Formats: sequence, structure tokens, C-alpha cells
Amino acid sequence: MAAAGSAVGLGSIWRFPYVVGENGGGAYMVVYLIALIIIGLPVMIAEFVIGRHSGKNSVDAYAHYSKKYRIVGICSMLAPSIILSYYCVVGGWTLMYLYLTISGQLSGLTPDGYSAMFAAASGNMAMSGIFFLIFGVLTILVVCKGVSQGIEKVCSVLMPALFIIMVALSVLASLQPGGWEGIKWYLYPDFSKVTAKTFMDAVGQVFFTMSLGMGIMVTYASYLNKDEDMPKAATITILFDTLVSVLSGFAIFPAVFAYGLEPTSGPGLVFITLPNVFTQLPLGLVVGIAFYLLLFFAALPSAISLLEVPVAYVIEKHHVSRVKAAVGVGSLILVVGIPTLLSFGPWGEIKVFGFNFFDLYDHVTSNIALPLIGLAGSLILGFTWKKDVVLDEVCNNGKLKFGLKNIWYYSAKYLSPVLLAIVFLTSVGVI
Repeated sequence: MAAAGSAVGLGSIWRFPYVVGENGGGAYMVVYLIALIIIGLPVMIAEFVIGRHSGKNSVDAYAHYSKKYRIVGICSMLAPSIILSYYCVVGGWTLMYLYLTISGQLSGLTPDGYSAMFAAASGNMAMSGIFFLIFGVLTILVVCKGVSQGIEKVCSVLMPALFIIMVALSVLASLQPGGWEGIKWYLYPDFSKVTAKTFMDAVGQVFFTMSLGMGIMVTYASYLNKDEDMPKAATITILFDTLVSVLSGFAIFPAVFAYGLEPTSGPGLVFITLPNVFTQLPLGLVVGIAFYLLLFFAALPSAISLLEVPVAYVIEKHHVSRVKAAVGVGSLILVVGIPTLLSFGPWGEIKVFGFNFFDLYDHVTSNIALPLIGLAGSLILGFTWKKDVVLDEVCNNGKLKFGLKNIWYYSAKYLSPVLLAIVFLTSVGVI
């Protein structure tokens, strides 16, 4: 449940629709699903194997057979820390929109009015800063309780509720006049829109939404006993995340076309589009409150997972209490996130390599760092470990029947690394 909670979050509901929107709809969906099967699943199982076999935090897990791989573990700890720094900005938006909905400030606006509202709200540094801080503090408090007491209990309650609300919103949005055009755009592939960026963004989304390359799956797997069915756990996690991601598209894109909005609206897409749906419903206020409340609940487990990686490392290496580690590391991450918050306000015109701070953090982690860490992990597993050791671990020393074990092994050893190397070279402009 902790792994599923990490995978199913803002990556599925907030990031997935706007990346689909920026990449032309149906064609991107095809590329994404292929990347999910041939890269996402093998890499996730590989990270489970590395984590459980070592029984250590993400840094030491990668160095389990050779100290020279410690750098991979360090990167897998730094990447989720950077992601969390701007993730708290989006998590704060979910709370801010919950407040705006309850206070009635999202009622009766025009489609353009909702776009203006998002720009004004995200650019209000006092208000967005307060909610950024609230979201970060709540994340720290849950991590202070630990995985079994904090993360697992939160996920076991929130995941079913999230699924129900996403199904309901998908149906409601699809019934809007003009919504069918959005569904066709979402599902019908126009391969003329496929570019190198499409492949790069698809792989980046797979790693972001599946929490791969972040040390999260390695860390959680280190807590597993030797009887757990890791291939089954990975498959269930991916299926659940993909289901929620696809549902989020059905909730978003019919509304985009019904109200004449642009699918290329970027990070604010979910906050601009769905209020238009809520305002058309008889119980729109109730539905809006429920959605933003559950969007927050979806964001929180992922944020918890991101913080758990560096916290686990600090606890093991420096022998401090979980509370001290969570508060210290979490506070530092919030400080690092301040530039991303300001990029929607007074620092909006500051560009680094053509990106504002928010987009820079997102691009460097999702499209470069995470695929590179996944590449390194696959190479370590495939070329440092003996095949028999790897297969014994994934099959629980022969107790588990995993008929695709050889296909998985050679995919993780050869196919995934080659594809990830191509994506990395594309993302840095070599190809």
C-alpha cells in the first residue's frame, strides 16, 4: 500500500494530464504505455530486488556489492529531495484550492476567469506560501510516525476513496456538451505529433509517477520479508497507478474541449479545467470540495514517500531519532523549494537554461536524473550481480513461481538500459 500510495499521487492526477496535453494526446498515450511495459515494470522489479536483498537504505543498497556504486545511491536520495521541494508547491495548491472552493471564490467564473484565478492564486506569495508550508509540515509529521504507523495507514484509507472520486469525475466530465471531442483527442493517436520529446517525456513520466530512480521503491523493499511476491506487487502498483492516470485524463480532457480551454495549459491544467465542471453541477460545491480534499490525500502519500528516502538514510547513518531526522531533512527541503514557489511570483522572469525554477527542477529530475539512476541500477543488477543471485531473490529462493523471470532479467539487463541511455542522450541534446 505504501508503494501504491507513492506511485498514485500528483504524478497521476496533476502531472500526467498536463504532460499528455503538451504532447498531443492519443499518440503520447501509446508511447507512454509502451514505455511503462518495457521500461517501467522491469526497472521497478529491479529496484525491489536491490532493496530487499540488501535490507538497507537507498544509498547503501546500491553500494551493497561495490562501494563505487555508492554515488548512484546518493543521487537516488538527492533526486526525491529536489522533487519534494517543488512537489510541496503543488501540494500547497491542492489545499489552497480546497480553501478557495469552500470560501465560494471559485463559484460562477467564466472559463477564462478560472485561468486568471489560477494565475492570481499561484502568484499570491503570501497565500500560496502559507499552504506550501502547511503541506510540508503535514508531510514531516506523518513521516515522524514511520512507514507502518504513518504511511501505510494513510494509504489504506485514501486509495479506495481516490479511485471512487476519479471514476465519478470521469463520468461527469464525459457527459459535458462537447466532451466527446476531448475523449477522441485523448484516445485517438495522431502519430504525426510524435517527436523525440514525446519519447523523452513519456519515459520521464513513467519514472516520475512510478517513483522510480528516487530510491523510494528500494527503501520500501528493504522493509519487506522474504516471502513477499515482488513481481505481483510491482504489477499491482503499476496497474493501479495507470488506471488512476487514465481516469484523470477522462476527467480533464472532455472538460478542456467542452469549455474551449487549451490542453497545453501546463502545470495549472487540473486547477483551471475541473472548476469549470464543478460549476455546472447541481452539487458542484460538494463535488469540488471532495475532489480537492482527495487530491490532497493523493498528494500526501507521495510526498511522504519522497521524504522517507533521505530520512531513512539519516537515521541509519547518523543514528538519530526518526523525529529529528524528519524535521531536520524536511525543513531543509522546504528551504530548497522556495525558489520554485517564487517562480510563480516575483522570480517568474528569471530563467536558467530557458526554464524558470519550477520547470528546471522538474525537467532535470524527471527527464535526466531519474532515467539515469534507473539506467545505473539496471546495469548494477545485470552486470555486477550473478544471474543466479538475482533470480533467487526475485523468486524467493525457488518458493515463488515467476514464469517470466528470464524475460524480466534480460529486459532489465539489456533492453531497459539501452532505451534509457537513448532517452538520457536525447534529454541532454546529444541525440
